[in-house]
Amino acid sequence: MTSISFITKMPNGVKVEWKDLGDVLVRNKGTKITAREMRELHKDGAPVKIFAGGRTVAFVNYEDIPEKDINRMPSIIVKSRGIIEFEYYDKPFSHKNEMWSYHSKKDQVSIKYIYHFLKLNESHFQKIASKMQMPQIATPDTDRFPVPIPCPENPEKSLEIQSEIARILDAFTTLTAELTAELSARLKQYSYYRDRLFGFEEAEVEWRALGELADNLDSKRKPITSSLREAGDIPYYGASGIVDYVKDYIFDGDFLLVSEDGANLLARNTPIAFSISGKSWVNNHAHVLKFETYTERRYVEYYLNSIDLKPYISGVAQPKLNKKNLESIRVPNPPPEEKRRIVKILDKFDELVGSATGGLPHEIELRQKQYFYYRNLLLSFRKPEDLLV
Repeated sequence: MTSISFITKMPNGVKVEWKDLGDVLVRNKGTKITAREMRELHKDGAPVKIFAGGRTVAFVNYEDIPEKDINRMPSIIVKSRGIIEFEYYDKPFSHKNEMWSYHSKKDQVSIKYIYHFLKLNESHFQKIASKMQMPQIATPDTDRFPVPIPCPENPEKSLEIQSEIARILDAFTTLTAELTAELSARLKQYSYYRDRLFGFEEAEVEWRALGELADNLDSKRKPITSSLREAGDIPYYGASGIVDYVKDYIFDGDFLLVSEDGANLLARNTPIAFSISGKSWVNNHAHVLKFETYTERRYVEYYLNSIDLKPYISGVAQPKLNKKNLESIRVPNPPPEEKRRIVKILDKFDELVGSATGGLPHEIELRQKQYFYYRNLLLSFRKPEDLLV
């Protein structure tokens, strides 16, 4: 059975029996362990992974927790509190005892098939969880959740169908994981070379204040409350990027925006300096800098994103990078040809690791979209009226 012919026949061409998840898989309990014990027991490279709420994990040795609490079967872990999601794991593991997981003891049930179906329906469980003060679900929410078993009268064919669906979807998730790992490695490489390129000694080059290298256009900024913004196609920028789209514009050209928000600058969850082109509107949460050339603008952008700006942030209740401090930032000012060399190298890295229209981020997005498309196509079985959730 080829993938193409298989896909064209699924899911409406196959008889399906809906069964409660708790009747199809075996639910596993976790281990009694605290967050503090997880931190104390954690050892890099240890063989047993312990899952806690959210993204918290620890790796421990076999003797660190009771043998009865170690699961060795490929399983689906239910993240039941805080961040509600499902994770597949096929190595020895355990989890905190307020969580649970499932494995299969039946030869005719593919654990990976069930996993992909639960991922398809993750938003259903997140919606249930959102009704609680702390988002959480209970074991009946998953135990009683109906899952489709194709060709129930023919276990061998049923397993073949489940396995083929899992194989197709696994191919997309594996490729996405490989691309994500490649992106992570490239980001480290990018940071390394960026630091090396800007590793000027004090006496090697001239150093100048940023205010001497750029024109500051902050006086032209103007915030508009959301209720008064007239919708359009002009990007409206804030501290870390596009906030909205409006009808009118203030700026027209190429500029460097630098976040004014101290919390954003300290956390660095988003770029603190980023280039914009064309017509735009900018509120008073981002500084607007104008440079004479592309090279000058990109050089300063890369440099600001590479340094610690804490010394320039003022204020306690609402920390910010004010205009005076921004313009006082000292920037290495090598000859124009050296700036061009640095920008050329970093532009190539940026295209690979940061571009939304090309490079690795774009490839990852495409693979994820393919996965979602085929998951919906292969797993959207029609439920009887009495099983709709």
